[in-house]
Amino acid sequence: MDKSLFNDLVASLNEMVEIETGKKQPNPENVYVHKIPNVKQIRASTNLKQSEFAKALGVSLASVQSWETQRRIPTGSSQKLLYLLEKQPSLITSLQQI
Repeated sequence: MDKSLFNDLVASLNEMVEIETGKKQPNPENVYVHKIPNVKQIRASTNLKQSEFAKALGVSLASVQSWETQRRIPTGSSQKLLYLLEKQPSLITSLQQI
């Protein structure tokens, strides 16, 4: 491995440790924060009970409950479905028919 590449790698690792331990703040332009969907609000806009909402999304009731209390964060296809429902709540009708 090239010595300069190795030194860059070590410097990056040291910087990561400083950020993780709070000794250094990352540059704001280098930080990306994913918007966490407000599942309770999205479900309320569909006028469904938690169990009905879970069935329409194809997930467990426990998942919906965990998302609404923010014990867990939806990921993957569930997160994408929630983003779609946030923008177009009427899509819940199509999901219920599948």
